[in-house]
Amino acid sequence: MGTGPTIDQKAGSIPPLPRANRKMDGDAGGFHKRVSEPDIRGALSASLRRLWANIVGVLLFSGVTNLLVLAIPLYLFQISDRVLTSRSVDTLVMLSVVIVGAVVLQVVFDAIRRGMLLRSSVDLSARLGAPVLAAAARASLQSNGQEYQTLGDLQQVRSFLVSGTLLSFLDLPFAPLFILAIFLVHPHLGMIVLTTAGLLLVIALINQRVTAAPFAEANRHLSRANLHLDSMSRNSQIINALAMIPEAVTIWGREAAGSMSAQVKAQDRNIIFAASSRAVRLLTQVGLLGWGAYLALQGQITGGMVIAASIIAGRALAPIEGAIEGWNSVLLSRAAYGRISALLKASPLNQQRLQLPHPEGRLDVERLLYVPNGTKRVVLNSITFSLRPGFSLAIVGKSGAGKTTLGKMLVGSILPTSGSVRLDLMDLRNWDQRQLGQCIGYLPQDVQLFPGTIKDNIARMRPDAQDEEIYQAAVLADVHDMIAQLPEGYETRVAADGSPLSGGQKQRIGLARAFFGGPRLVVLDEPNSNLDTAGDQALSRAMALAKKDGMTVIVVTQKYSLLQDVDNIMLLADGQIAAFGSRDQMLERLANRKQGGGNPNPVSVPQPQTSPAPAAE
Repeated sequence: MGTGPTIDQKAGSIPPLPRANRKMDGDAGGFHKRVSEPDIRGALSASLRRLWANIVGVLLFSGVTNLLVLAIPLYLFQISDRVLTSRSVDTLVMLSVVIVGAVVLQVVFDAIRRGMLLRSSVDLSARLGAPVLAAAARASLQSNGQEYQTLGDLQQVRSFLVSGTLLSFLDLPFAPLFILAIFLVHPHLGMIVLTTAGLLLVIALINQRVTAAPFAEANRHLSRANLHLDSMSRNSQIINALAMIPEAVTIWGREAAGSMSAQVKAQDRNIIFAASSRAVRLLTQVGLLGWGAYLALQGQITGGMVIAASIIAGRALAPIEGAIEGWNSVLLSRAAYGRISALLKASPLNQQRLQLPHPEGRLDVERLLYVPNGTKRVVLNSITFSLRPGFSLAIVGKSGAGKTTLGKMLVGSILPTSGSVRLDLMDLRNWDQRQLGQCIGYLPQDVQLFPGTIKDNIARMRPDAQDEEIYQAAVLADVHDMIAQLPEGYETRVAADGSPLSGGQKQRIGLARAFFGGPRLVVLDEPNSNLDTAGDQALSRAMALAKKDGMTVIVVTQKYSLLQDVDNIMLLADGQIAAFGSRDQMLERLANRKQGGGNPNPVSVPQPQTSPAPAAE
């Protein structure tokens, strides 16, 4: 492998390099100040502590509410056995006043506990929203982004907290109180209700077993359907331009149909068991009234006791029936909480990293191997090279050689299967994530801007960005003149699809974003793919300014014009380094290789021209 002036053969001390006058916001004495980040580690436990404290309060109000429920059965009992027999209006009035007060209190306490649950759900969502999103963003490095659906799981848990199903479960502990009251009326009636409660619990357990698998299958299909829907929204222009709507809809429909089919299967079973529990409860009340009437005929209880026992039995069995009917919600919420808990507990953001000095820009890549998850295809194999601070490298090669994957790996947006990428001798995985992002600039092949102003996009959406930093990044990227010609300048608003900017303008704004904050390492993936001749010239000037500023710049390109602006060139072939050396040395070797025809898998590298061919806008 050829060597050039930027290849550091020894892992010695980093040579001193003049630092840029610009410093990162919060950079004092070369070290970053710690910034406020979502508390991934303690967010879940702290939220659960607050939630359980509120649940205890709700249970207290539920206890009072359930006690006050006995007011109406007692009222009916007193009317039937005392007022009607004594024909006392005064007794009726006093009983009515007391019962009205009890009913009002019951309604008030029930409203209070529902309000507490509502506020608990809002508090849970507010406390976990940012940590879940941060953990999902970090976890997406090693997946297809499905972790973002965990925000939907958070919404599912929040909905469960305000559902009637949860209230049924909170009322369950007080069912024995009602059963005891029925035992006090008569042991026979109490045994009937107790037997029914046991039967309903058996139905609930069977319901759980027979519906868990189909509900889980429905959730899996729904997750894949949502991922495809997100892909359709991001590729809507391609889908419309290439008439791919039927195919895209068919793929989504297949997953959606699978979800609905499994859900119907589970819901059918759930409906059967819910209907069975309702039938058992209604038949229990019929049997209770019938047997109670028989006991009344025998003179063991009164008619008022029979009516009161029937109402209390309905109240005792209602929470069990409600829990069975809402069992789907319980399963969904339990699975959603499990995914939230797993995501937050396993997040690498839990580990607090040491705040290191601002890097100089030395890059060491050691035996990188990358095999995408779920495949056996080796995209990168044994990639090893080093760059000293302030030097530049162009990565060239045929399509599929692994250039873009390597570029993503150099900025930490893809984690290697094995090997390491080191910035100033420290593995990227061991840098504090926030600090690393402020020290790195990246322009992806497919430039995407965020909805907002040009100023916001250059500043990486940071609300604390200084106007001077934004201007300096624009000047360094040589896009200030272009922005100045826009009707609203830096305040021009950009939509999600980048309009009203052209592809080349989007790419140049993305270049300014990469240079924002004076990063020490900048990776540009096909930065001139959408640029015209003027844009190419501006990019060349930007790279010259970056070199003058001491930045380490890596460019993935196939255009000869950019090869003239770098110190080194790397040739990738089949995921391996085929050649690496200084610019002049590599241009000569590549030209000789192509003319000699000895390479069985030649890499297309543009030859020198008197004037670079302009790229299409």
